[in-house]
Amino acid sequence: MKTTKPLSLLLAASLTISTLLTACGDSAADNKTAGIMRDITSTELVKEMTIGWNLGDTLDVCQADRDGDGIINEHAEEGEEVDETLWGNVMTTPEVFEKLKESGVNAVRIPVTWRDHLDDNDNIKESWMDRVQEVVDYAMDCGLYVIINMHHDGGGDPQFGAWIVEYAQEDYEKFYARYSKMWKQIAERFKNYSDYLIFESMNEVGFDSLSKPDAYALINKINQDFVDIIRASGGNNEKRHLLIAGYWTDIAETCNALYKMPEDTIKDHLILSVHYYTPWEFCIAGSKKTWGTDAEIQLMTDKVNLLNSNFIEKGIPVIVGEYAGGGSSMEHTYFCEYFAKLCHDIGIACFLWDNGWNFNRTTYKWSVSGLMEGLKRAVSGDDYEVVRVAA
Repeated sequence: MKTTKPLSLLLAASLTISTLLTACGDSAADNKTAGIMRDITSTELVKEMTIGWNLGDTLDVCQADRDGDGIINEHAEEGEEVDETLWGNVMTTPEVFEKLKESGVNAVRIPVTWRDHLDDNDNIKESWMDRVQEVVDYAMDCGLYVIINMHHDGGGDPQFGAWIVEYAQEDYEKFYARYSKMWKQIAERFKNYSDYLIFESMNEVGFDSLSKPDAYALINKINQDFVDIIRASGGNNEKRHLLIAGYWTDIAETCNALYKMPEDTIKDHLILSVHYYTPWEFCIAGSKKTWGTDAEIQLMTDKVNLLNSNFIEKGIPVIVGEYAGGGSSMEHTYFCEYFAKLCHDIGIACFLWDNGWNFNRTTYKWSVSGLMEGLKRAVSGDDYEVVRVAA
């Protein structure tokens, strides 16, 4: 695989000019460059988000055993570094975010995997950090909210590089040394960015080999350390809004009394992160092609109500960092619109998972017919009944 080198980053002194010239330039983009931190709570910030979207299978790619057969089946060519095209997507362009914004998206989650880009001393390679910053800038220059995280570093394939789960439960000092060093580097690079940039502690991590109390105590400890690391990193990070991973980012598992949000040095600047892929057979596995029975709708409603009673009503805002349906375009749209409306109506922001299927990153058009129309209805604030709409 030929590795495409990132475009040269502009010097900090010229960023303002670049922002003003961009096709996406607006006051929000200007605020990004100026590094403005508004006096707003995380609840207020989340309510400003309407339609969210994930740049999936891109900066989060890694050398991995994706089919679970014990053999690494996606890897960079010998002597070349992993880049964002490894899992089949194209290099990300500014036009992706310009067209997303034009279509109605105002927030993007940019998952990032760092494990293939570390030297022997856990320094993040400059070329990778530069590329991550470049893509973040593409989005923020359009005035979009941006979330970045540690993604497949917490994956289930330690033999191919995942490390968070194994390090944390086997040798916490070893875990903390790497985790803190990496987040300090990320925090330093982005410390002057505005409150349109949000850091997320990790992705889909749990410790099921431990007892329940020990497992929850461990994820609570990591999340607390994450907050402490970022707050001590200087610049705007003292007030940055932070996204705190739930247990496996699973709604039911996170709505457990053993799960605790971290303490913070600033009031109302933490957000809970969960995902929603229920039922798995419809959303991920593909063995179920339809969704929408009374029981399925009730289950979805119950899950959202759990978030409402355990977090929203207690003043803790929530972001669903990933969700997606399956089946035909009509079924996928029905599922996504129903879920997005339930969430939006109580102030939860949702980010559609997209590995390249929903939005074509070459033509810059939505591939799933009716999806954006459905999501726009869902976040409109209108009181209406969600129904299947034929493509």
